[in-house]
Amino acid sequence: MIKLSAKDPGSFGGDLLVYFIPETGKKTVSCSNAAVRSSIKQAWKSGDFTGKKGQTFLSYPVASNKGFAAGRVLVIGLGKTEENEDDCREQIRMAAGTAASKAGGLKVKTLMAVLPEKTGLADADLAECMSEGLILGNYRFDKYKTNTKDDDKNSRVECFFLHDGGLNHGKVRRGMKLGKLAAEAGCLARDMANEPGNGWTPAQFAEFGKKIASRSGIKCRIIDKPGMKKLGMGGILGVNQGSALPPKLVILKYQGTKKGPTLMLVGKGLTFDSGGISLKPAAGMEDMKYDMCGGAAVICAMQVIAAEKPKGINVVALVPATENLSGAAAIKPGDIITHFGGKTSEVINTDAEGRLILADALAYGIKTYKPDAVVDLATLTGAVIVGLGHHRTGLLSNNDSLVKQIVAAGDRAGEPLWRLPLGPEYSKQIESKVADIRNIGGKGAGTITAAAYLQEFVGDTPWAHLDIAGTAWNFTKKSYVPKGPSGIAVRILLNLVRNWELLKKS
Repeated sequence: MIKLSAKDPGSFGGDLLVYFIPETGKKTVSCSNAAVRSSIKQAWKSGDFTGKKGQTFLSYPVASNKGFAAGRVLVIGLGKTEENEDDCREQIRMAAGTAASKAGGLKVKTLMAVLPEKTGLADADLAECMSEGLILGNYRFDKYKTNTKDDDKNSRVECFFLHDGGLNHGKVRRGMKLGKLAAEAGCLARDMANEPGNGWTPAQFAEFGKKIASRSGIKCRIIDKPGMKKLGMGGILGVNQGSALPPKLVILKYQGTKKGPTLMLVGKGLTFDSGGISLKPAAGMEDMKYDMCGGAAVICAMQVIAAEKPKGINVVALVPATENLSGAAAIKPGDIITHFGGKTSEVINTDAEGRLILADALAYGIKTYKPDAVVDLATLTGAVIVGLGHHRTGLLSNNDSLVKQIVAAGDRAGEPLWRLPLGPEYSKQIESKVADIRNIGGKGAGTITAAAYLQEFVGDTPWAHLDIAGTAWNFTKKSYVPKGPSGIAVRILLNLVRNWELLKKS
């Protein structure tokens, strides 16, 4: 929970009051609050605290009678003011994440954060990023722990208060709301990913979609197994063959305009991936509950879109959800499936299953909703981790204008992307002797050939594919990103929708 407070920071009687101080290189503290300057004057002079990025200084003003009612005052260094706006945004998120992390260690329940001055950001942007950092940095997943009383690592702040620090109160309120909605959606996506395979199933995706629709008025449609058979969705059905749980195709539709553009989002919802007959190694297989992070990002972003109701754009979201297990009826290497629309595919490796379910969703969604642009997200290939590590999301596309918007959205969210090429030479690698295509293209360029497979189902529609296998969990260490699921791409999608521009022909 986060609230905007008009209360004078000095009179805040909660557990922790937080100020953020830039690094100036001067011998005097750059802060408008005289009590803060007095509190850290000696530390500043001695060089123990200079405002460097990530530095902290904790004091207990009640005991020392420094003019604060709060139990503790924490000062956090911002570092030198960044020249680039996106870097400034990340600077604030990181500092806010540090505040939340420090508060957790102190078992703080109520915290007031005072917005700093002269950060290089507009008032609303500053409040947005501060809210994101506080909420995302406060994240814990302890649903299945039976005793957390003595576990410092699982302590979380119950209520944040944001003080405008003298900035425009109305703009701060608007920015705080944007940051709150985005961060809470990111935390929800983390929750979904942290759920075990027996805690988050295709049916849970469907129920969550219905829940969003029931409270927001957007349309929800669930295509179940019989419906998929009628439509000829051989990709989803084939992957699902080895599982006792039926598949679901969850579709959410938001209409913000009658004549405006439609953006289609597609997220891979593999709620557990054993690899099927092409079984994965046992070591680390427990992490394959995370294989639904693309679906989580899409459906959680739709929750915010449904709440914000952006004008001038329509958004359709599809989440194909299933397990990939090796039951008696499981699809086998060498089998041939027929996707929605009639294209046939030779299954060389059953562990290359994500592209099979996405292909049906892409082909069906494009034919049914005729979107102006499509973005799909998936934990698709291990190859993207080899190429980019856990620091950047792989991006492949047939449209330069769409790429430009997505990259800008990622930079704004502090979730960078890197574009990889596509072309006929890569498509040639997935040619099959017995079917139209095959589901893997050999060892080389695995991330690209996976995208080339998806490209077969989008036609001329502007399309971008985000391979989040390296960033959906174990993402770059940050103060507001925990170990495990990161909630990646929720805020990328929200930034994309909030700042959508009509596409140019590529």
